[in-house]
Amino acid sequence: MNFLDNIFFAILLIIGFGYFTLNVKKIIRNINLGRDVNRSDNPSERWKNMAMIALGQSKMVKRPIAGFLHIIVYVGFIIVNLELLEIIIDGLFGTHRVFAPLGMVYDVLIGSFEILALLVLIVVIVFWTRRNIIKLKRFASSDLKGSPKNDANYILYFEVVLMSLFLLMNASDYHLQNVAGGFGHYIQAGSFPVSQFIAPIFDGMSNQLVFMLERTFWWLHISIILVFLNYLYFSKHLHILLAFPNTYFADLNAKGKLDNLDSVTKEVKLMMDPNADPFAVQPVDETRGAGELSEANAVPSKFGASDIQDLNWVQLLNAYTCTECGRCTSSCPANETGKKLSPRKIMMDTRDRLEEVGRNIDANKGVFVPDNKSLLNDYISPEELWACTSCNACVEECPVNISPLSIIMDMRRYLVMEQSAAPMPLNNMMSNIENNGAPWQYNQQDRLNWKNEN
Repeated sequence: MNFLDNIFFAILLIIGFGYFTLNVKKIIRNINLGRDVNRSDNPSERWKNMAMIALGQSKMVKRPIAGFLHIIVYVGFIIVNLELLEIIIDGLFGTHRVFAPLGMVYDVLIGSFEILALLVLIVVIVFWTRRNIIKLKRFASSDLKGSPKNDANYILYFEVVLMSLFLLMNASDYHLQNVAGGFGHYIQAGSFPVSQFIAPIFDGMSNQLVFMLERTFWWLHISIILVFLNYLYFSKHLHILLAFPNTYFADLNAKGKLDNLDSVTKEVKLMMDPNADPFAVQPVDETRGAGELSEANAVPSKFGASDIQDLNWVQLLNAYTCTECGRCTSSCPANETGKKLSPRKIMMDTRDRLEEVGRNIDANKGVFVPDNKSLLNDYISPEELWACTSCNACVEECPVNISPLSIIMDMRRYLVMEQSAAPMPLNNMMSNIENNGAPWQYNQQDRLNWKNEN
């Protein structure tokens, strides 16, 4: 590579990583729109979760076939792209296979990269077949039509192109290494267990043509890697990066344990305290923003959640991390019985609304302008929320510890406590509890009448 090539390569890297950095800042900004929640407890358990679930893929293998295939793609993608470091150094300084002096170690590395690249190609074809030919049920649901389905296929096409270019690049390099008398800087370096069988396609071509092809494969490979990196922001494959913080900050409480609203707890304590003055004026913290109240005030600005700003930041991180694999929906008893609820759609809708709010903020110079829309009703219907049995199957099945249930429960709280919009059976039950101290439609004095029956 000449000096101009090095400069062009540096500009390409700056543009690629610069745009990626801007998008990462947007993600962080959007996630921080959520309410604060403390997830700093028990760091040892959190690191263990991240190591086992995000890095070790322990929940993926609960479905052995899909899990094993995913691990091949996961490991292959990570390891093959370790060569990106060598490509960057070569591109910036005009070297070629700068790590070749490692000798046998380099041979083993390149050889293992090639075998993994071939395995990734095979697995990607299997994945494409499962989605588009066999059409497995969880990949053929209505919530995956249109752009979500296309997105999944685009990722597979990216993988095919990247792995193919990697092998073609090595095959042309291998051909030039074995030209009689040598050719340019193509020294004998690396082991090519796969691409050596591709190299014969270059037989009969002039060395100069093979050289131009090798450079073309090299430039396309690094360019498409940068395109793929920046496509992640618009794709479900953002989980490649976010699975690690998501598993670290996941809820460590036992499944089925729901968090209490502090404001409600304080109000109940106030009602039960005979010495409390319910009419006392609560002090106001003037440093808080509009719509917020001090901790001393028992009543928050809103109970539950109707839009993304009402959710906590971990729930918004969950939305960005969703892989759209559909394991949650395929294990959901409500969905299996034909009800409208799809936990996967809950997460996809949350992310779509979050992105919409983010675009609103971008368009209005950092300030959200009310758009008369909300997550509830405009994206997620009450019918979906009330179909949930709160069984936690979706939480258990998620391979990256996402909790659709936490979002469902917060939105139900809003419907009940803000809008009194619970289904009739629930409203009847709550009225009975309020009036009779029990869910049944008779007063407390009649509870023991059953013992008088013959």
